Amino acid sequence: MQDSFFFDSSHERLYDQLAAFTQKHVAPRPAEPSREIEASEARTIIRLLADQQLLRYVVPKKFGGHSERIDVRSVCLIREALAYQSGLSDLMFAMQGLGSYPITLAGSEQTKREFLPSVADGSKIAAFAITEPEAGSDVGALSTIALRNGNQYFINGEKKFISNAGLADFYVVFAKTDTTLGNKGISAFVVDKDSPGLTIDSSLELIAPHPIGVLKLEDCRVSEARRLGDEGYGFKLAMRTLDTFRATVGAAAIGMARRALDEAITYSRNRHQFGRPISEFQATQISLAEMATALDAARLLVYRAAWLADTTDEKTTRESAMAKLATTESAQKIIDNAVQIHGGNGLVKGATVERLYREIRALRIYEGTSEIQKLVIAKTLFT
Repeated sequence: MQDSFFFDSSHERLYDQLAAFTQKHVAPRPAEPSREIEASEARTIIRLLADQQLLRYVVPKKFGGHSERIDVRSVCLIREALAYQSGLSDLMFAMQGLGSYPITLAGSEQTKREFLPSVADGSKIAAFAITEPEAGSDVGALSTIALRNGNQYFINGEKKFISNAGLADFYVVFAKTDTTLGNKGISAFVVDKDSPGLTIDSSLELIAPHPIGVLKLEDCRVSEARRLGDEGYGFKLAMRTLDTFRATVGAAAIGMARRALDEAITYSRNRHQFGRPISEFQATQISLAEMATALDAARLLVYRAAWLADTTDEKTTRESAMAKLATTESAQKIIDNAVQIHGGNGLVKGATVERLYREIRALRIYEGTSEIQKLVIAKTLFT
């Protein structure tokens, strides 16, 4: 196990479990599935992850989880292993964590008991709904409004690019309860998929398999009990959630990049040009060396951030942002180089490196673009 100084014996056991499980049970489809097949596959993946008790790693022990608090290193190891084989499998695991972590942080005891055990056993699928047509990186520009009426809220607005739209059993929705306070006026709510006033359009298609869509809320009624934390706590809740999961995005990028490097090494050994394997050409060797070095450097940043999150009470905002920035950007270059080494065969639809080329692109955008990560890092340098 690489970088063993970041891990303990429980992580080593998990690493071995993941190696056996993913090799046998996790694999991408060679052809592009229809939306119906993609949705069916996503549900199958959730069942597989639940059967392996991997979903327990995104929920605290008190509510059916694996440890007293979420172990970020374990989540990173799982995402890396899943992404090595299948981007869709990684996504489904990640969304169980991203969509439920706000409940872990700020839900009432009743709300936690209602949702978290079902996330851990796979009986409920989670989603995180903050992005809007005109509000992405600028969270303060949210236009979704939650108006209070007694012990209920009526939510109106639209959310876009919501992973698991149409699949999820519940959505953590961010909306403004006070439009005069900017970020400080944002609150968060748990919205059931069957809530009156909620309609879902899951027809969006991305360049790689990814259940995603649009939520429309029209006088969508939500109980005060489903609010997460106090009014105005939503922005801090979103940032705390992203601080935790950004490092795990880096882990997924590592998995994809590691697969691309392995594919490039294997291909270069077997592909012959000018009477010998292309692995014997210095140009190929230099490219592979750069890929391997960039991969190891990025991996160290990810597991440094995860280790700090698990072993200290310090904020890891800068370390998580660095991990996501470096790994996603490096992974994009590593995979691009792998396609180049494959030549024309790397452009064939269904080839592993072609699939990875499409899958990696989203990671540089979701949970904060690379540009936003740079601003986050820069801000920490002056505080």
